[in-house]
Amino acid sequence: MTLSGTLVNQVTIKSDGDVFHEIFRQRPHHISEMSPGCIKNVDLHEGEWGVVGSVIVWDFIHDGKAKVAKEVIEAIDEEKKSVCFKVIGGDILEAYKTFLITVHVDTNGEENIVTWTFHYEKVNENIDDPHTLMDFCLTVTKDIENHHLPKAN
Repeated sequence: MTLSGTLVNQVTIKSDGDVFHEIFRQRPHHISEMSPGCIKNVDLHEGEWGVVGSVIVWDFIHDGKAKVAKEVIEAIDEEKKSVCFKVIGGDILEAYKTFLITVHVDTNGEENIVTWTFHYEKVNENIDDPHTLMDFCLTVTKDIENHHLPKAN
């Protein structure tokens, strides 16, 4: 059994892909308003919103438990509409030595594809691959999409 892995999942959204990218790049602190069942709070710990090297702390609910993730913005690619976060502290690092999260948006008219990629190294072979964390990210994606879709009267 290998300790290092990559997990990739895609979801199609009908809301604006440029807005979705901009939220993760510039305004992750607004996600708690869009996905209150998952994200409780997002704070800027160091640096500036949307700047590589800045540190963000996420308070979230995963598998029914309150958790924290401290992440540094590792890379932003405006052309590819991607943001890469490196987890540097918090609950995720109890199970993983390293954990990188990339969220990427392919914009194409009314349908946009959000791709989540995890690169990780487990602390030992008894740790499961982060499938439930991926499901969590897909739920947050759908919550953000629903928040931005026109409301029915």
